[in-house]
Amino acid sequence: MMRALSVEPGRAGSAAITEIDSPVGDGEVLVEGIAIGICGTDREIAAGLYGAAPPDSDRLVLGHESLGRVIAAPDGSGLAVGDVVVGIVRRPDPVPCGPCAAGAWDTCRNGLYRERGIKELHGYGAQQWRVEVDFAVAVSPALGHAAVLVEPTSIVAKAWDHVDHILARAPLNPRRALITGAGPIGLLAAMLAVQRGLDVHVLDRVVDGPKPDLVADLGATYHTGSVADVPEADVVIECTGAAQIVLDVIERNSPSGVVCLTGVSTGGRNLEVDIGSANRRIVLENDVIFGSVNANRSHYETAVAALSAADSNWLAALITRRVPLASWADALDRRPDDVKVVVDLT
Repeated sequence: MMRALSVEPGRAGSAAITEIDSPVGDGEVLVEGIAIGICGTDREIAAGLYGAAPPDSDRLVLGHESLGRVIAAPDGSGLAVGDVVVGIVRRPDPVPCGPCAAGAWDTCRNGLYRERGIKELHGYGAQQWRVEVDFAVAVSPALGHAAVLVEPTSIVAKAWDHVDHILARAPLNPRRALITGAGPIGLLAAMLAVQRGLDVHVLDRVVDGPKPDLVADLGATYHTGSVADVPEADVVIECTGAAQIVLDVIERNSPSGVVCLTGVSTGGRNLEVDIGSANRRIVLENDVIFGSVNANRSHYETAVAALSAADSNWLAALITRRVPLASWADALDRRPDDVKVVVDLT
């Protein structure tokens, strides 16, 4: 038996440390859990808003932002005892649809995919876990606990991958990027933009705390206020999901610009929008607006490379709070100065 962080999906207040059989999950690679990152998805599952347990369980082990050390791996896997790995979140559907069959399960078309720690598969929030060879991604031990950032970085790696393909449609030579939201996803999106040599601007409502300094240390420019106060950008990565911000960035991007929406909005708020005017601008300026979520293995590998190229002190500063396993529920409480909160499984 071992300890794991689990919830009863759909029931708020059910998050707890529970004893489960060792190891949890399926797969050929046995891994000792080092840490997991906590994000809004974990908090929403713990609040009972969504999440689905495996068919044979009443509870769901949390943790999709993983980090662990290999205990055992099959011959020919390319992994060895002591290697540091992260586990990929999504699994292709059993049918499978065309994208899943091609390894692009991040663009599953029939919704039958499963996700570790979110949908029908136990997560990585346990002292040990198993993972299939093809869904284990090796990382450099030099990254330390910052390797727990691989999963969120994979999300924006996919976003930038799609942006790059769209920009290739014409000789646009983008110069400026706007990132809305300075949470972990936004800051990592900004990191990738800086690595591309762009003039990077980050917009967030927070006026103090670590976020302005983290942006400045990247060599980017931090803004508060409204989108109208920021110079028009060739590329916008929208990471807040705030309805008004989404509309504002669609209306204020450079001609032939690209807007990638990564933030998931909540319903129930009505805004007055001149659809005709917005459509006219989008069409006449050849703008592209698209949504992006999740990632496949290629994006995880891109994320590992991007983090390995980043300043280690900057990455360490992203992790603003480390919580021991025994107090892991504290990680679900959002504090004003939190950027990335990590639970130490050891």
